[in-house]
Amino acid sequence: MFINFFLELKAAKVPVSLREYLTLVEAMEKGLADYSVEDFYYLSRSCLVKDETNLDKFDRVFGHVFKGLEGPPAEGADLLAAQIPEEWLRKLAEKVLTPEEMAQIESLGGWDKLMETLKQRLAEQKGRHQGGNKWIGTAGTSPFGAYGYNPEGVRIGQDKNRNNRAVKVWDRREFRNLDDSVELGTRNIKVALRRLRQFARTGAPTELDLDDTIRSTARQGYLDIRMVAEKHNAVKVLLFLDVGGSMDPHVRMVEELFSAARTEFKHLEYFYFHNCLYERVWKDNRRRRTEVTATWDVLHTYPADYKVIFVGDASMSPYEITYPGGSVEHWNEEPGGAWMQRVLDIYDRAVWLNPIPEQWWAHTHSIDMVRQLMGDRMYPLTLDGLDRAMRDLAR
Repeated sequence: MFINFFLELKAAKVPVSLREYLTLVEAMEKGLADYSVEDFYYLSRSCLVKDETNLDKFDRVFGHVFKGLEGPPAEGADLLAAQIPEEWLRKLAEKVLTPEEMAQIESLGGWDKLMETLKQRLAEQKGRHQGGNKWIGTAGTSPFGAYGYNPEGVRIGQDKNRNNRAVKVWDRREFRNLDDSVELGTRNIKVALRRLRQFARTGAPTELDLDDTIRSTARQGYLDIRMVAEKHNAVKVLLFLDVGGSMDPHVRMVEELFSAARTEFKHLEYFYFHNCLYERVWKDNRRRRTEVTATWDVLHTYPADYKVIFVGDASMSPYEITYPGGSVEHWNEEPGGAWMQRVLDIYDRAVWLNPIPEQWWAHTHSIDMVRQLMGDRMYPLTLDGLDRAMRDLAR
């Protein structure tokens, strides 16, 4: 199994050497990981990964090779409980409703009422609840909790979304960085991005200027070699990438775009955000709670000659755009729409690329709101959409 693990890492282009593999084997023989899968994960990662940029690849290979591997049950543990996967037990608690039952459930009547009611529930509730339509719990029709159903509520303690109906999510969620080494399935994305080019000669003179050499030689009467600086794409791009949540199904597509952008634009700065732009952005999803950049700092650092590209599905609760506190991850003092407008006030060349098919945009209220904020400069993340967006930015 370990040899297969080593070969899979090599196939995924994780630069692991035979010496590092032997170090891992020696550590296992000395019992450093015992029978704990978690201990083995951290041990193998410390032995085999030299650069943090390869952590995502390592995690994917580890999950593939050791899928389903679990440690032995604790002494005296219930044998039946040990044999039933936790995921099955969780699914037993999920609420399954018929369309008729869903239609009977009414929302509380807006953001303010929802937050006021949640505050009351937190003050009154004394214990855990399952089922029912009032308390914070699981598998019910209350607006607050997990694994249930309500047309407008606050999701608390649930693994991933199910109905895409929550207006606020109180969970700690982890996202991974986009991989800029992804090989594109088609070169057409790069071709579309090349429409956004403004060449300029900068730096040391390293190229032969043949025409000027001929003119100068004829004028001087002897060979006079003339050199010029190399041409570079002088376009400056500020890229904001929506990550996590409803963007998870579009990761591959966005990775291809991200990889192409890193290749095509010499002056590229990128930041991550979630759902809507707020008072802070970040560069590394693994450290997005400790290493953040104030959005004001971004706006004050990069001048107005930068072109701005937002990439996201714009699918969120409308409260995230229009209300303070509407963010699903933290309490934002100002609505997302205010921060979007500040960006557009500074950068007059800005577009939004949306991976959702254009014919579906009308079915999501928040997409229409973001499109209006962008002044109709929202384009689908297709080759035609990219082409139109780059023409817009190049005007």
